[in-house]
Amino acid sequence: MKHFVACLFGSCLFGSCLFVIVLASASASADEYSSAYLEFKQTSANDFNVLWKVPANITNKRENLRVQFPADALLTKTRSVMVGGVFTERSSLNRAGGLAGASIEVTGLGEVASDVLVRIERLDGSSETARLQSTSNSFVIAGAPQFLDVVNTYVVFGIEHILTGFDHLLFVACLIFIAGVSRSQWRRLLLTITGFTVAHSLTLTLAALEWVRLPMPAIEATIALSIAFLAREILLERRDTLTWRYPVVVSATFGLLHGFGFASALSEIGLPKGELATALLTFNIGVEIGQILFVACLILIFTLVSHSLRNVKLTSDTMLRMIEKPVALGVGCVAMFWTLERISGAWV
Repeated sequence: MKHFVACLFGSCLFGSCLFVIVLASASASADEYSSAYLEFKQTSANDFNVLWKVPANITNKRENLRVQFPADALLTKTRSVMVGGVFTERSSLNRAGGLAGASIEVTGLGEVASDVLVRIERLDGSSETARLQSTSNSFVIAGAPQFLDVVNTYVVFGIEHILTGFDHLLFVACLIFIAGVSRSQWRRLLLTITGFTVAHSLTLTLAALEWVRLPMPAIEATIALSIAFLAREILLERRDTLTWRYPVVVSATFGLLHGFGFASALSEIGLPKGELATALLTFNIGVEIGQILFVACLILIFTLVSHSLRNVKLTSDTMLRMIEKPVALGVGCVAMFWTLERISGAWV
């Protein structure tokens, strides 16, 4: 009886982390964390075309976000539409001397689950980006992108993207179940995660540089299918399949697809031409930092559970096998829901 209670306790504690992710994933489409987008495209020394995109809330009403432009700027609105749950406004802006040194502020960020990606494109081909949040809802436009500003913006963006990308997290979680977490399997786990990292970094770079282009609806649906595939492999009783014998092959293969998904997110903020390599590298680094944090968190939980049950003859493999099927079933259901949703969305 004591052994049973201890096993149950360990299973519940370790599985709770993944269970929360599954629940968050299932509701992500209905109330997902999304970004507003503000773009300034320079057309002459003093003139800019302004694009302002604000996501709608769950009642399909525009989020209460407002841009505060410089007081000495002349703004002329040209078109406002609501399409596909996104409010889009196009305007023209004139300011003597351009936007260098001007302050841009967005109000209402503390009231909604959103942030704002700001991008400025200049006539000389250089660009500048910023990320505004409730704790930092304004910034001063510089004359040219600064190295440290680019590093900070893209590292943080990469970390936030992977930690809020539930499909990528569920895929990595499935890899952990397959590779194992016991001390004898750490090399196998490290190799599996490294294969995923190298593969998605490769396609992320190719797609971000626009050397390879693939239709994103198909990529997103296939990413969801990759999660369903791993969930099915976990549910099977067989352990002699390619996935179980060589998990690095599967992680690297599907990692190529996930890299295109990362590139899609990167396209929202764009790459500054003057610091192209820096932005691409630091975004990649940010993604890897977030991925390492997630893997470390799961391993830490597992280690704490194992330590708390040290008086019970319960191996790490036994604990994983106790929770793998219910977790895989939940992950598989969410993945198939995403697959159908993304396929149907491609036809809308």
